[in-house]
Amino acid sequence: MNTLPAYSGARISGCWSLNSDSSGGSEGLDRLLPAVSTGVSPRKRTTSQCKSEPPLLRTSKRTIYTAGRPPWYNEHGTQSKEAFVIGLCGGSASGKTTVARKIIEALDVPWVVLLSMDSFYKVLTPEQQVRAASNDYNFDHPDAFDFTLLVNTLRKLKQGKSVKIPVYDFTTHGRQKEWKTVYGASVIIFEGIMSFADKELLKLLDMKLFVDTDSDIRLVRRLRRDITERGRDIDGVIKQYNKFVKPAFEQYIEPTMRLADIVVPRGGGNMVAIDLIVQHVHSQLEERKLRWDMAALASAHQAQPLPQTLSVLDSTPQVRGMHTIIRNKETSRDEFIFYSKRLMRLLIERALSFLPSQVHTVQTPQGEDYEGRTFHGKRITGVSILRAGETMEPALRAVCKDVRIGKILIQTNQDTGEPELHYLRLPKDISEDHVILMDCTVSTGAAAMMAVRVLLDHDVQEDKILLVSLLMAEMGVHSVAYAFPQVKIITTAVDKKVNDLFHIIPGIGNFGDRYFGTDAPPDWSDEEMDEPSY
Repeated sequence: MNTLPAYSGARISGCWSLNSDSSGGSEGLDRLLPAVSTGVSPRKRTTSQCKSEPPLLRTSKRTIYTAGRPPWYNEHGTQSKEAFVIGLCGGSASGKTTVARKIIEALDVPWVVLLSMDSFYKVLTPEQQVRAASNDYNFDHPDAFDFTLLVNTLRKLKQGKSVKIPVYDFTTHGRQKEWKTVYGASVIIFEGIMSFADKELLKLLDMKLFVDTDSDIRLVRRLRRDITERGRDIDGVIKQYNKFVKPAFEQYIEPTMRLADIVVPRGGGNMVAIDLIVQHVHSQLEERKLRWDMAALASAHQAQPLPQTLSVLDSTPQVRGMHTIIRNKETSRDEFIFYSKRLMRLLIERALSFLPSQVHTVQTPQGEDYEGRTFHGKRITGVSILRAGETMEPALRAVCKDVRIGKILIQTNQDTGEPELHYLRLPKDISEDHVILMDCTVSTGAAAMMAVRVLLDHDVQEDKILLVSLLMAEMGVHSVAYAFPQVKIITTAVDKKVNDLFHIIPGIGNFGDRYFGTDAPPDWSDEEMDEPSY
């Protein structure tokens, strides 16, 4: 086995515990990164992967899903806690992916992203393609990686935002056309052979692990992987190993071991080290946990005037009459649906009046000019907060031809009282759109705030978001407006009170259950939704 370089640390319980000293030795290693993988063993792939969509990870015991994410922002709507980022470094084929999988399984947290540096290889020029085909291109050199994209991507993920990850094809040595969309997480495991070599990357890592595996074992694993998965021949793999991989390890990777907090000998088989790592991560997550104080949220804006960003439909006899019908507990389901749809249509039409427009002149059949107006923007997209918000989609489609629709499922955790993000499907390139966010009732505003935060994390501009709801409580209006003062809020009515169970008073009951004909549980909430059937 190779002799370890000198560092200040001690071997503890099957792992090396090190004092990370970022002040020394890193100046000469300002850039770096190479190949890693996120596939399951044995690997059966030719492209890089960043798994975030259900299922994230299948293990012998269970499947871990990316679901149930609690809030990652405070009552101001701003970032309240960052994801815990674990940096995983080690030589090529040292077992980093196995260690990452073992950590994820032992952590047992519902929201984890595994980010591989494999995804961030640069696109090769035609001349570099020829060299790569003959195993003469150095993929283990710092210049082979897009560090600017990598640092920006990891920084956004740590902030809880969505990112697009390139998918690198090892057979063509290029990026695939379609990039993967990955959302932020409670824990991010970032693995790569040069994870510790870049100063900006080191600043983003909360915990640094180095997987130390004998060089002979790494060579055998690399031979097996490159021959079976990447279409290489044995002579080419050995040539590349001796010419590029081994020198790169000695020059760039092995020296960064001194920066690690923990060195894990023997990789994924070292459960003592993995248990120690998991215990530390759990303690850090507990410290970062955010508890929503709903009572404080309820009293924060008492006696305050309603915000100027709120627009309420005029209480005409028609609107008042429809509210009388849908609020009546004796109203049949058919009538409830009919008059709800009428109100939704009026609500959507009112919301559209707040979209930007510009003067547009057309010629009438009589040959005369008419100076009208037309929408001044890229696109209009509707996003429904499931399940009740989904009932407003037909009204939007009826007045907006070819409108795109996204869906967000947010449910309340009965143990913590927190809203949790369970499902997300948004149209591509939503960042430049004007978004109509739809939910039928808003009581505390917790679900609406999370939905707005999701849109902002996908780079939708705050002043391009319109929250529409049939009925809102003053508490919900104030909460959303306080957190997101540029979001326009449109509703048909605002009720003054929310009771101790956070039901709107006098309210409308559980809208989803009355609309879909399902029975509400005893502890139903105005903002709870069932999981969609699709």
